[in-house]
Amino acid sequence: MAKPRTSPKSTPRNSPPPPFLPLSPLTTTLLFFSTKTHRFRLLKPSSSSSSPTILLLTLIFSLIFLTISILNLLPLLPCSHSAPSTPSLSHISPKASSGFIEDHRLLSDSMMVPLPAHGAFGANLSSAEREFWEQPNGEGFRPCLDFGIGYRKASGEIVKERRRFLVVVASGGLNQQRNQIVDAVVIARILEAALVVPVLQVNLIWGDDSEFSDIFDVEHFKRTLQADVRVVSNLPSTHLMSRQTIMNKIPHDVTPQWIHARFYNQLNRNGLLVLKGLDSKLSKNLPPDLQKLRCKVAFHALRFAAPIQALGTQLARRMWIEGPYIALHLRLEKDVWVRTGCLTGLGPEYDDIITKVRESQPEYLTGRVNMSYTQRRFAGLCPLNALEIARLLKGLGAPRSARIYSAGGDAFGERRALQPLVAEFPNLVTKEMLAKEGELSPYRNKPSALAAIDYIVSLSSDVFLPSHGGNMGRAMQGHRAYVGHRKFIRPNKRAMMPLLENTSISDDEFGSIMRELHKSQGKPEPRGYMRNRDVISHPVPECMCKHKTGIF
Repeated sequence: MAKPRTSPKSTPRNSPPPPFLPLSPLTTTLLFFSTKTHRFRLLKPSSSSSSPTILLLTLIFSLIFLTISILNLLPLLPCSHSAPSTPSLSHISPKASSGFIEDHRLLSDSMMVPLPAHGAFGANLSSAEREFWEQPNGEGFRPCLDFGIGYRKASGEIVKERRRFLVVVASGGLNQQRNQIVDAVVIARILEAALVVPVLQVNLIWGDDSEFSDIFDVEHFKRTLQADVRVVSNLPSTHLMSRQTIMNKIPHDVTPQWIHARFYNQLNRNGLLVLKGLDSKLSKNLPPDLQKLRCKVAFHALRFAAPIQALGTQLARRMWIEGPYIALHLRLEKDVWVRTGCLTGLGPEYDDIITKVRESQPEYLTGRVNMSYTQRRFAGLCPLNALEIARLLKGLGAPRSARIYSAGGDAFGERRALQPLVAEFPNLVTKEMLAKEGELSPYRNKPSALAAIDYIVSLSSDVFLPSHGGNMGRAMQGHRAYVGHRKFIRPNKRAMMPLLENTSISDDEFGSIMRELHKSQGKPEPRGYMRNRDVISHPVPECMCKHKTGIF
């Protein structure tokens, strides 16, 4: 009997292909067409076709068939790299779109997050002590840096800028430099310029010659801001001999419009702009996207260099492992007393030293030159000394056993300056006491690095309290709010001073008044439009919202 043959006519034209294996005409011809008979047929195993050659050919053809079938199937599968269909990204270039997605991912893991808060910890706590350790209600606010479509669309070209470069020289202490670096990024964005990694000016007061890379993680800084501005480590060789425009006299409270009108054309011609003296020059009231950029730089991009971050985290863990702790930023350094025009409270011997320095260098006195010491103190312009801090902590309900981390420089008067505080709270430690032998050696004579370590340990504390205003206090207030509204106590010095002078008031009454004065500390505090409020210290509402789509 003749073997059955399969021809195109013997197969119905409307027969569906096998499931999940769609065949193209080329595939069918290749696998079923016989070159000997010039007809289509199916190979079936038989005694005459069992040779190794035929079996090998059959295997090869089967593999080809399977491969081509899978390739035909691919268009039916969802593609994870396809462009998003949402209208919000439809007008953004592919480069900007991918940058936005990558940027959103980076934000979720780029923050310096503190160790968890302990809450009310320990048995037999009084109601005042329990209240002291309790964390404030964050009211559901979470970080949400949702930049607008216009901002993201413009990013596609700005991040590729290779002709205009901005160099910024940041001065002052660590937190003053941080503020200037934040503004440098914003100004680079306004001018659509590439930003050279900021230069840290040698600090004449502390003698610190640290560079940016000694304090901050440069690669993390670049990577976090890659969707906002182009950041380069050095000027390209084409710009080394460029005509430089150096500006060191910028008015206070300048707007983005002023920055653009003053510098853009000049930068466009010369290709290079150098800015100095940026401290508190840029307006605190910026458009929403630029406010978000400020938060992104401060709370995400400015991560400390790995060795500093590691040591700071180790010291924080040594404090944290034993329970809740307080971080005090004590402003008792000699230069603070000189600049504020206040007396130390240590007696005539120490006050005379401060007065002589101030008289020989009157330029160090900051503001309110015509006010007497008493007027300054009752106006809340003087730092709290150790005795006043001790009374405040007791009044707020801090237990005597509370562990306190003292952040800041060396106190003028050394042990004598701290003695009233240690007498009431004996568990006071410094980074020098926490660190093991040799751990702080690399940072000897490096005040900025030591201040960064203080920053890390303070951020993880359950309660933070500055004895005086300043950049560290404002930075810590905003950062603690941004990571979940950790308790922050800003002493109401103006209201406290008359009570501290009143010797007839009892400790219980003093404590009750102190708790009432500071009961809302650490809760969400909207920035509003007060000229002196920075979004870095008050991230609600520009950088934090109650939406469920926060960056965490």
